[in-house]
Amino acid sequence: MAKYIPEPFRIKAVERIRLLSREERTERIKEAHYNLFNLKSEDIYIDLLTDSGTNAMSSEQWAGIMNGDEAYAGSKSFQSLLEVCHDIFRYRHFQPVHQGRAAEKVLFPLLLGEGKYAIANTFFDTTRAHVELAGAKALDAVVPEAKEPNLDAPFKGNMDTEKLLCLIEEYRRKIGLIVMTVTNNSAGGQPVSMANLRAVSKIAKEHGIPFCLDAARFSENAYFIKEREADYENKSLKEIVREMFSYADMFTMSAKKDALLNIGGLIGIKDDEELYRKVATRTISYEGFLSYGGLAGRDLEAMRIGLLEALDPAYLRFRIGQVRYLLERLEEAGIPCQKPSGGHGVFVDAKGLLPHIPYHQFPGHALAVELYIEAGIRSCEIGSFLLGRDPETGEQLEAEFEFTRLAIPRRVYTQTHLDYVADALAEIKKRRETIKGYEIVWEPPVLRHFQAKLNAL
Repeated sequence: MAKYIPEPFRIKAVERIRLLSREERTERIKEAHYNLFNLKSEDIYIDLLTDSGTNAMSSEQWAGIMNGDEAYAGSKSFQSLLEVCHDIFRYRHFQPVHQGRAAEKVLFPLLLGEGKYAIANTFFDTTRAHVELAGAKALDAVVPEAKEPNLDAPFKGNMDTEKLLCLIEEYRRKIGLIVMTVTNNSAGGQPVSMANLRAVSKIAKEHGIPFCLDAARFSENAYFIKEREADYENKSLKEIVREMFSYADMFTMSAKKDALLNIGGLIGIKDDEELYRKVATRTISYEGFLSYGGLAGRDLEAMRIGLLEALDPAYLRFRIGQVRYLLERLEEAGIPCQKPSGGHGVFVDAKGLLPHIPYHQFPGHALAVELYIEAGIRSCEIGSFLLGRDPETGEQLEAEFEFTRLAIPRRVYTQTHLDYVADALAEIKKRRETIKGYEIVWEPPVLRHFQAKLNAL
């Protein structure tokens, strides 16, 4: 039987949620053109669409908000945030921005452009989009074991270093950036090992290629290293984080994940003064003055506290344990998932559960729609629908994974909520042969899954 880790906190405030009838849910998703992003939050019972910006802040963070310094320049909250960042990450320069994709918008065009390529273990959707918006092309090089959901391997988020070297040889001086996503979201929230970070860093340095961490889930990745990698069991989480970041030249971070914030982002530059000056100039143009970066002083204060809370071992034990519990409940019900459990959610293998739906009819999305109709649970697809089309031919690309992601917001839901999710999927499994795919009837040119309209087939 699955074992639940008790919460290392007490609930101090509650928010009312309601469960619509099945008939109402069926009508709502039809009105939303079968796109879960178009649903109103008031029509959701359990919202597992994303773990980004949906976290519950602590009493310490709420108290810190009252002390936020809203000065346009030279904010005290900005200075206190810098002190924490220097202590945790040990970089020379830090720049707050309003969220992770803003960090990419500011940084990537300085390193990429027409004719350039960027390589990652796996690019997530918005990161891939910002590579392409900068004029470059995104290439993935995740390890082969990540592509086998039933294979239980400790670090399925790793970069395939052999493929990385082959891509560097193939494109030679056209590689503008190597990105390591920790944890690897598109591969199922799977962690990256310290050994792999070290190896990729060595390759990047040998070839003179800048190395960037996509560090939205840095503390979850550090916890997995402590739990699974030899020689790190007795190291503190802060020591592990410092070593992780020492191998990169820079990082982008959505603070809406592991920094336990509802809004915010961060850019870190290790020691490249010239690059930082360019980042600073673009930040002023696109985000605001350097000491607020598009955020209120209260957000900077909440980020400072959240970064510290994210390294609390008791919190991370619960956080990782909660995700593990849901995976084990689904396995007990015979629901195929990416194994082992990742850091921020459970990734149901929709291709395995719905083998009769081809990739171009989006099995991961079909399961997500069915889950809303069944139980009022909102999730999202991580597969071919998210991947999109070939930018040159316009043909639908086939993703290496067809997942339905159950992203769990931090410190929001209880064991009973997760049991409800597992029971709903078990009910869907009983009638899985009747579930049909979807077709797109309208889509925007970039990041289509946020706005596309679909019809059931």
